[in-house]
Amino acid sequence: MHTQVHSQSRARGGLIAWACLTVAIVAEVVGTSFMADAARHGGHLGYVVMAVALAISYYFLALSVRGIAVGVAYAVWEGLGLTLLTLVGMFVFKDSLSVQQMLGLVMAAAGIVCVTLGEEHTS
Repeated sequence: MHTQVHSQSRARGGLIAWACLTVAIVAEVVGTSFMADAARHGGHLGYVVMAVALAISYYFLALSVRGIAVGVAYAVWEGLGLTLLTLVGMFVFKDSLSVQQMLGLVMAAAGIVCVTLGEEHTS
């Protein structure tokens, strides 16, 4: 009974860690997107939003490593952030992407999958 309760508690902790990592990724994308907008169009509000969003991102990244290995959390945070920011750049800022850059994103995604699947799962 104690082992089952401990396993359920650990599973909840892992789920919370991944939720924190998701918040960290979204906050990073929001902050960096506002930075790009402020850099391109001026205004200080974008930089304020950037600073707050990136602080939130790092805070939730730190919370996520309580339940996810730091290397895995950082790889997912950086890789998904990069991918989402590239999509924001393409669809919001009308940035273009070369074939080489697209290949790099595919390789980054494959790396994220490998790192995540390689994470130790304890039961």
